[in-house]
Amino acid sequence: MTNFDDPQTILRILCGIWFLPHLIGKLRHANLAYLTFEKVGFKPGKLFLYLTAAAEGLAMSGLVSGFMPHLSAALAVFVLAGAGFAVVRINGWNWRWQKQGPEYILFWAICCVISII
Repeated sequence: MTNFDDPQTILRILCGIWFLPHLIGKLRHANLAYLTFEKVGFKPGKLFLYLTAAAEGLAMSGLVSGFMPHLSAALAVFVLAGAGFAVVRINGWNWRWQKQGPEYILFWAICCVISII
């Protein structure tokens, strides 16, 4: 049974839920999103798009449900590390979100780790 009085449980669930709009957007715009993967150097872009979508879906499911949360958080951090790498590769090392920096992605990854400690 899920303990909704535990702040870490709430954080874990939120970290998982945050993947949903990202995943929906990625799949709804797959015809353009794969180009981002190719721009970063992940080729073929469509393969990496769907592998990433599957990994996000698994991480999201595990974090929200609490099924294998450590593995789910590790998968989430792996996906987010790839996203952070892509953001820096495309936009340069701009820290602020106004300049499309990776700080939000890093914050999200840290929250995933904190949620399962």
